[in-house]
Amino acid sequence: MDLELLSALRTADGSAALAAAAGVAGTDPLSAATALRSRGLPPALAAAALTQADLRMRAEAKFGAAGAEMFFTRAGLEQATRAVVADRRAARLRAAGVGTLADLGCGLGSDALAAARQGIRVHAVDADPLTAALAAANAEAAGLAHLVTVECADATSVPVERFDAVFADPARRRAGRGRLMDPRSWSPPWDFIAALPGRVPRTVLKLAPGIDHALLPPGAEGEWVSVGGDLVEAAFWCGPLARSARRAVLLPSGAELTGSGVEAARLGPVGSFLYDPDPAVVRSHLVAEFAEAIGGRIADPDIAYVYTDAAVDTVFGRRLEITDVLPFSLKRLRSLLRERGVGRLEIRKRGSALEPEQLRRDLRLSGSAAASLVLTRVAGAPTVLLCR
Repeated sequence: MDLELLSALRTADGSAALAAAAGVAGTDPLSAATALRSRGLPPALAAAALTQADLRMRAEAKFGAAGAEMFFTRAGLEQATRAVVADRRAARLRAAGVGTLADLGCGLGSDALAAARQGIRVHAVDADPLTAALAAANAEAAGLAHLVTVECADATSVPVERFDAVFADPARRRAGRGRLMDPRSWSPPWDFIAALPGRVPRTVLKLAPGIDHALLPPGAEGEWVSVGGDLVEAAFWCGPLARSARRAVLLPSGAELTGSGVEAARLGPVGSFLYDPDPAVVRSHLVAEFAEAIGGRIADPDIAYVYTDAAVDTVFGRRLEITDVLPFSLKRLRSLLRERGVGRLEIRKRGSALEPEQLRRDLRLSGSAAASLVLTRVAGAPTVLLCR
């Protein structure tokens, strides 16, 4: 995709090519390309339309039906905020009284479109000309161009003080270098990002889930979001937008857990039930709050598994019933699984250096029964929990 191809796809001929490509999407690539070229389409336009058709199919998981009208690049789709996350964030901004928003590093426009759907006027900025053009095209396709203006510019040049709030999503990847772990290498760099709350108190920073808690601005709220059990992002809510020190959000249910993020969970023995907390709970450092909510405890101060003696229903963690607790011994474990006739084994681990697939091979499983195996530590000792 380049600017010329994007312009071509937005013409009447381009729309026809996209419609034709949608009809053959998901079929053999060579046959699909032949079918489009048989319509007299230029090879470059046919290839671009087929690429968009493929990306639009993939986008359904993030954007639902709206993705069928949007324009993408592969990298842009991968990095775009999921619609369910963007919609929740936009609703929270609107509830806080935000009427105008500067979106710095808008990408393909997912967050800008979500804010516009809430009636917020958005000034979206991206330094890459093609990305900015795609965001503008997506705003037009969504019928939101009257609320979203897109500018190709350096985020550091935007007079952010003119807006009620700022949303910043710094680029954390670079061609040829992959993910950039050092915040100073982001674009814009961390020094600029960290200074935004001082310029516009109502600032939201979208960051990678592995962001260091120490980077949280004073008084800000650190929020970690999972979708369907997958941890997808962290966000720092600054100034008057902060409502709690730490927050874990589970989507699409909308369940939330809040707390200080510094409490230590109660220590105790392994119980009858194990809970593997949602990754948003773990990454937001809210395991202690989760354990307290279900009357549980942890069995090792460094392991985020929670145990109870009675079953408790919760959306914040997966529950397993423990049948056996034993110190790790390959020979003993193999004998136990053979005795139980276990041939299908789910293996999960926390605090263990063992590789699950190698262990599976070493166990030489046979039988028709299924079980879950947890490799962990209890009071510092390598331990195996057999569960159902």
